[in-house]
Amino acid sequence: MLIDAEQAFAQQSEHTLIERVKSGDQVAYAALYELHVKRVYSLCLRLIADKEHAEDATQEVFVQLWHKIANFDGRSQFTTWLHSVTSNIAISYIRKHKNWLQKVVSFEQSGMDEQSAADCQGLNGLDKLVLRLPERARMVFVLHAIEGYRHEEIASMLDMAVGSSKSQFHRARQLLKEWYENE
Repeated sequence: MLIDAEQAFAQQSEHTLIERVKSGDQVAYAALYELHVKRVYSLCLRLIADKEHAEDATQEVFVQLWHKIANFDGRSQFTTWLHSVTSNIAISYIRKHKNWLQKVVSFEQSGMDEQSAADCQGLNGLDKLVLRLPERARMVFVLHAIEGYRHEEIASMLDMAVGSSKSQFHRARQLLKEWYENE
């Protein structure tokens, strides 16, 4: 019962923060930032697999949040809306910063190398393995297995066929299983 009361207070408190941010309150914005920055950064890192780019994308999420907070209508939980915004910005960030030649020559950009993944502090073993996945397999795996998107939604977000999304997910699972067994 106490947990339910705490959750209700936290949701009410977050709702108050959101309303204050909508009216331009920068102190409330800073508090909302502190509440969500770690989760936003974690999602960006999982999708982008590069610490510096994930930091940049995280900042972009919060810049966009300041500009688009009025679009949040409260029909869903704020965290659901924020994760959708974060996913879309991270995917756009990847597309925008990908070298044109890479797009033409190789659709399979590899993920983070093993040493760089190992150096990421605060991540568990599975997260470190996820960072090593090839880009498309990693993005599909994160969106489906971690964020809970359906393959139809992923296909639309990533401009791919539903079958390709399922295939990339299967590939990611196979690679993760292989790497985990060899650890």
